[in-house]
Amino acid sequence: MKNKTIAVFYDGNTSVPQQIELLLEVQRGSLRFQSENGENHNWVIKDITFDKRLTGLFLDYGTELIQHIKIEDADFVKTIQTFRKENGHISWYQKLIDFGVGMHVILAFAIMGIIGLCYFYVIPWVGEKSVSLIPESYDNQLGNSAWVSNQYFMTIDSSKTKILNAFSQKLDLKNTKKLKFTVVKSDQVNAFALPDGNIVVFTGIIEKMKNYDELVGLLGHEASHVNNRHSMKMLCRNLSGYLFVSLILGDANGVMAVIGDNVNSFQSLSFSREFEQQADTDGFKILVANKVNPKGMSNLMKRLQDEELIAMPEFLSSHPITENRIHYIDKMINTKVYPYEEKAILNTLFLKLKD
Repeated sequence: MKNKTIAVFYDGNTSVPQQIELLLEVQRGSLRFQSENGENHNWVIKDITFDKRLTGLFLDYGTELIQHIKIEDADFVKTIQTFRKENGHISWYQKLIDFGVGMHVILAFAIMGIIGLCYFYVIPWVGEKSVSLIPESYDNQLGNSAWVSNQYFMTIDSSKTKILNAFSQKLDLKNTKKLKFTVVKSDQVNAFALPDGNIVVFTGIIEKMKNYDELVGLLGHEASHVNNRHSMKMLCRNLSGYLFVSLILGDANGVMAVIGDNVNSFQSLSFSREFEQQADTDGFKILVANKVNPKGMSNLMKRLQDEELIAMPEFLSSHPITENRIHYIDKMINTKVYPYEEKAILNTLFLKLKD
């Protein structure tokens, strides 16, 4: 074990290097040397800051006056590092640095993998669960803000809005808050629900329907989004993901812009597959509870899927109609016999909407 070497000393007063003979005193746990002016120095190893680089080992010592030593002797460096390890003088950070480039690359990929898993799985889950901490009055504020910012670009059909609200009043939509229905004149095959309970239905999608049970299925589906606060959950998911990225990148600016972007795009919000399946299931249950033919939900989706072959309706872009979803609903229909009754009043109101 080599315990003596030649090193370079900087006294902290000038940038002039001094060549010194450096001695490791194992028993005392210190480094001893004499500078060019004859002054004896004794550096306690546990008080030294070590920096291992490719060009050697760099030592810093002192508080007010910082002095430096550079050691290039590989054998002596190894001796010091061994002493430090045996006596617990190496920090976890320095141990990490000493692993080498290969281990650093592996650790970097591992950390990136953990960050990726957190971003795609943990953070969305935490964001969704955090909705329970937000009062529903906040849903109303965001929904109202979204409606105010978008209604200027919509032409409301007042007479059909009145009919649709009368239609909905004949149904039990399992709603936990008051629902308001608005019919907008548009060729778009679309419908969306705002978090405040305002459900907007475009005339384009009404025209595609052939029976009132399809409309019940649509209203049940959209009511489920409101009942389960899906818009708020998606907003919290998006916001939590943005905050996570901001934390990683050290940039917390623009959070309000993210909230604003989500508020202004509630009408085209793309829900997760989980939320869509929940809305489909709840919509189906609403059909059954109101003794309306449950095939209305399946027929609506099949009709929209046929429409997709011609063009891509906006309803499909935000509520993707897939074979799996149709199969899922048909499977529920075929599970048992669901009794239903013909609802003359619903049919009459539906035909008025179609006029």
